[in-house]
Amino acid sequence: MKLDAKIPKGDLAGKWQKYKGTMNLVAPNNKRRIEVIVVGTGLAGASAAATLGELGYQVKCYTFHDSPRRAHSVAAQGGINAAKNYQNDGDSVYRLFYDTIKGGDYRAREANVHRLAEVSRDIIDQCVAQGVPFAREYGGLLANRSFGGVQVSRTFYARGQTGQQLLIGAYSALSRQISLGNVTMYNRHEMLDIVKIDGKARGIITRNLVTGAIERHAAHCVVLATGGYGNVFYLSTNAMNSNVSAAWRAHRRGAYFANPCYTQIHPTCIPVSGSYQSKLTLMSESLRNDGRVWVPKKKEDCKKNPLNIPEEDRDYYLERIYPAFGNLVPRDVASRAAKNACDEGRGVGSSGLAVYLDFASAIERYGKSQAHSNGIHSPDAATITKLGEEVVKQKYGNLFQMYEKITAENPYKTPMRIYPAVHYTMGGLWVDYNLETTVPGLFALGECNFSDHGANRLGASALMQGLADGYFVIPYTIGQFLSKEIRTPKIDPTAPEFEKAEDAVKERINKIFSIQGDRSVESFHRDLGLIVWNHCGMARNAEGLQVGRDKIRRLREEFYSNVFVPGSNEEYNPELEKALRVADFIELGELMMVDALDRNESCGGHFREEYQTEEGEAERNDKDYMYVSAWEFTGMGEDPTLHKEELDYKDIEVKTRSYK
Repeated sequence: MKLDAKIPKGDLAGKWQKYKGTMNLVAPNNKRRIEVIVVGTGLAGASAAATLGELGYQVKCYTFHDSPRRAHSVAAQGGINAAKNYQNDGDSVYRLFYDTIKGGDYRAREANVHRLAEVSRDIIDQCVAQGVPFAREYGGLLANRSFGGVQVSRTFYARGQTGQQLLIGAYSALSRQISLGNVTMYNRHEMLDIVKIDGKARGIITRNLVTGAIERHAAHCVVLATGGYGNVFYLSTNAMNSNVSAAWRAHRRGAYFANPCYTQIHPTCIPVSGSYQSKLTLMSESLRNDGRVWVPKKKEDCKKNPLNIPEEDRDYYLERIYPAFGNLVPRDVASRAAKNACDEGRGVGSSGLAVYLDFASAIERYGKSQAHSNGIHSPDAATITKLGEEVVKQKYGNLFQMYEKITAENPYKTPMRIYPAVHYTMGGLWVDYNLETTVPGLFALGECNFSDHGANRLGASALMQGLADGYFVIPYTIGQFLSKEIRTPKIDPTAPEFEKAEDAVKERINKIFSIQGDRSVESFHRDLGLIVWNHCGMARNAEGLQVGRDKIRRLREEFYSNVFVPGSNEEYNPELEKALRVADFIELGELMMVDALDRNESCGGHFREEYQTEEGEAERNDKDYMYVSAWEFTGMGEDPTLHKEELDYKDIEVKTRSYK
């Protein structure tokens, strides 16, 4: 199968507008007869379901949560990008487009990224109209702050709760459609398989997580908005029940999986404190606006109280190595720099795997400014500290409170300790310009697809992509498929294809229960996470990737011979849920190794140790690897088939990424 991205012709800047004006439409009277399934209720799923319902489609929406509002999008803290240029600092659609392509190390599709930059402006207007409480300047205009990898302020935020506030807006829109009867909501339902009829996605098989009932749900097309797969590493910033199963089941039904090795390691997380942990906590990248990252210059100072280490003995290594961007370098660059400092033996904390994020300079700077504003022209140190802390509290208070509750340390007085952790996955289901996978009628939105971030996502772009896809892209592009389905009658869930898919799901569940081994699902997940982190984490090499793949294959064999799942399927059984998800993670983990082994270069979040510059930076190979890797599932235990989507940059000059 030849990959066709279906990118419209014409100039990049006018491509999306012209396409919207010429694409196929579905008339309002026909929309009422068409059913659409949306799986997932995060920002992408909730916004898509609400918008499609508003347009008149009959939408069925599914979440494994007890409420759509529990989707992991609530955990996003720092903000959402948009090219509004409210700060009058030189921002534009083109600059956001350029920063995103560059930030992704020139491994994203130009047309999709430019569309994202265009649509970003509409997102803010939509969310303000919904009542999202964005921060505002003293004059009432929306405030902006900076994020890594850019030199302008374009990130809109609601303190450290931006994801939660945006999801409340999308949830409100979704709730309205539910009340009108345009959207039917299925809480506590997990999708376990895709159903294809004549090659097209026509429904899903779900499990009612409360009763255990296996159910069939039919529609004219299926939209997946089920998030990323960072929990393959076990320890990540994702919610514990975030998983890959919906996307992976689609992959096994013919949807290609693109760039699975592109994982984003977030540099600003609370370090691991013990083997008892099941997840990690993100500290927003927005903190790097005012916090300065450093480690001791001398190894013997690493165990000292940081307040007792004088300024001349501190290494502000991001400011030293990357003077143009300083502490606001992109996430992949900041993460590797922290790893390097710790590898040199200059890490801090009990494990030696942490660096400091220090707000003392910001507190002093803000304190002096506030004192001057208040007419205090010779303030003492205590006054400066008090006033400065009040400003920092206004900007980041809930984040500081969260840090103190977890670590029992006061970050106003003592520098935070941070270390990189798995956060976001740039890989996902391959989609074309219409957000349609290689299975006709199956669409993927948000983090579930691969399309917009290349090899490294810039901060505050995940919320932008999720809402862009849901509010402003899929409502148009889904018509390219559905316009040909207006004569298709309601899909019959009693069709043989549904029966066959349901039987396959039941067989998979029965197989899991029949093993009755003596190892918990959790123990397998922990082992898998260590394998993937050690061999396909912040740094990879060919030998390690091959070793990692072999280890995963052995782990899979043991899983299917020795896992223990208590209880039965006919009840609420979270261990069964976990077992099915971990089984899919094991298969995905192997594909990640295969993809990383195939890509003999370093780019963005994919850092192959064999391919680095003399200064230790990522060394791309544009001649041989400027393509999207789209993998086709060929069977359990079989090598997947690689399909390449060549990336052709016409509007951007491809060059070595530098933040120095």
